Amino acid sequence: MKLTDFKALTFDCYGTLIDWESGMFEGLKPLTSRLPTPLSRNQVLEAHARHESSQQLQTPAKNYRELLPIVYRRLAEEWGLSATWAECIAYGKFVKNWPAFTDSAGALQYLKRHYKLVILSNVDNESFAASNEKLQVEFDAIYTAEDCGSYKPSDRNFEYMIKKLETLGIQKHEILHTAESMFHDHGPANRHGLASCWIYRRYDQEGFGATMHPGDMPKYDFQFNSMADLAKAHQEALRG
Repeated sequence: MKLTDFKALTFDCYGTLIDWESGMFEGLKPLTSRLPTPLSRNQVLEAHARHESSQQLQTPAKNYRELLPIVYRRLAEEWGLSATWAECIAYGKFVKNWPAFTDSAGALQYLKRHYKLVILSNVDNESFAASNEKLQVEFDAIYTAEDCGSYKPSDRNFEYMIKKLETLGIQKHEILHTAESMFHDHGPANRHGLASCWIYRRYDQEGFGATMHPGDMPKYDFQFNSMADLAKAHQEALRG
């Protein structure tokens, strides 16, 4: 299997292209700054992952910018802190401030010359539009949790994407699903017979950060520590 075998790269966005962990950690500072005993970055992110995943299961049709305020309130309750609903709402809107990884835009612009680029994201359309501006590329298709009516790792999201890509002339064997999250992306990619590429952004950190532990580790076909490394490997594959 070679990188040049595929027609489309389907991307998870948050954690892969957008540095959601830094964005979350910054957005939670109104809470974490008031903790009597400081928590580590990973402790904060892991608590967020627990409440986010639980809420996505409870309210799968709720838009992400409306789900995050509930996560913020649950975190405040867990940590014994008070939080106004206005603070919670502000956190839901903070997605637009989450930064892109520094290599994302350049790598996407290069890859756009060789593949169809597609987003499959656990976010709403309004929030993704703000992130898309930071990524500086026009995606060929964008599929969000708002479109699917559910959140990854639900099979519904992958079934939706695969069926919609068929209408663009892209078959399942021509798709390389490219993502950081083992829980949200590589597990369901395995179930749906999709080739996958692990962008291991957390290669120098312990644990799974803002995503849940996947249980048994899914398999994957390629692994890179950054989008820049993926683009470089593609260049090498073309030369080879």
